[in-house]
Amino acid sequence: MVYGYIRVSTDHQTTENQRFEIMKFCEKQDIVIDCWIEETISATKDLNKRKLGRLIKRIQKDDMIIASELSRLGRNLLQIMSILHHCMDIGAKIWTIKDNYRLGSDITSKVLAFAFGLSAEIERNLISQRTKEALARIRAEGKHVGRPRGSCNTQKLAGREKYIAQKLEDGQSKYEIARRLRVHRDTLARFIVENDIA
Repeated sequence: MVYGYIRVSTDHQTTENQRFEIMKFCEKQDIVIDCWIEETISATKDLNKRKLGRLIKRIQKDDMIIASELSRLGRNLLQIMSILHHCMDIGAKIWTIKDNYRLGSDITSKVLAFAFGLSAEIERNLISQRTKEALARIRAEGKHVGRPRGSCNTQKLAGREKYIAQKLEDGQSKYEIARRLRVHRDTLARFIVENDIA
């Protein structure tokens, strides 16, 4: 079996780009995806709570998982290595497109997977540290960090009442409307209630 694995962290992100990359890659390699696994969840979540966790439990020898990049599988070294170790142990493969990794059960695959996972984790930690330092500096200068005090996210939608009402009347989902307006669906729902939009 060949699995196409797609993961995004939030509802604001789309899976379309990853799907397109995987499909384009498979056309060139003459590979057919037997099953797509898509999920909207942070990779920091416990693997058992993710669709990928269920896939890893049922994957068999010679099965293959194709993802756009290795970081789609996990957000830290231990999680990525755990997934790769399990797959390599049973003889399953993981291929990634952007990173161009072809990970199987050979030692080269294990070294590459370790190096990539380690560098990705170091990079994330450095970004996090730089962000914390920048925010601390801004606060020390007496500046406010974040949304202006007293503001409400729904203000972004002011003046869009007719548009939202029309789209709802046309049968469009709140999720799709929120995506088009570039707000979270909860923000849209709150705005609809506040403005009594039918």
